[in-house]
Amino acid sequence: MQCVKSILLASCIFLLFFSVFSIRPVLGYTEKEARETIEAAEEEVLNCYDAVLEAERSGANVCELLVILNDADWLLSRAKIAYDREDFDSAFANATMCRSKLDGFVNQAYSLRLEAERAAYYDFMVNFVGSSVGGLCVVLGGFMVWKFLKKREEAKEGV
Repeated sequence: MQCVKSILLASCIFLLFFSVFSIRPVLGYTEKEARETIEAAEEEVLNCYDAVLEAERSGANVCELLVILNDADWLLSRAKIAYDREDFDSAFANATMCRSKLDGFVNQAYSLRLEAERAAYYDFMVNFVGSSVGGLCVVLGGFMVWKFLKKREEAKEGV
């Protein structure tokens, strides 16, 4: 009886020891989940770079956007390194943080682009229309002074 108990105890300890080291944690992420999240984060980063490029072409100040984008790139590179080390939990977490950092980023870049385009339009209108009106005023003012001086000269000659 003592022998059966010791065999049963030894097999329970062996199974417990074996299960602790051989079974993956239940809450861990799989390789597929980590890879898909990293790919989605890469796609989002590329979309954000395109949005920043369009905003910069419009003349917007994109310094703040580039800081956010650099932080997101850093998180994405950490996710890729963790994935290469087969640390799928860290890879998933870093890719998720990267994506959350870029929430609303494209809309912010779009609004900066619209603001820069609007400012460029107003600058053009002030420069073009202002210069045109100013030039016209100088010409008309010169013509009126010439007419005034001409009448004054005619009045002096007629006296």
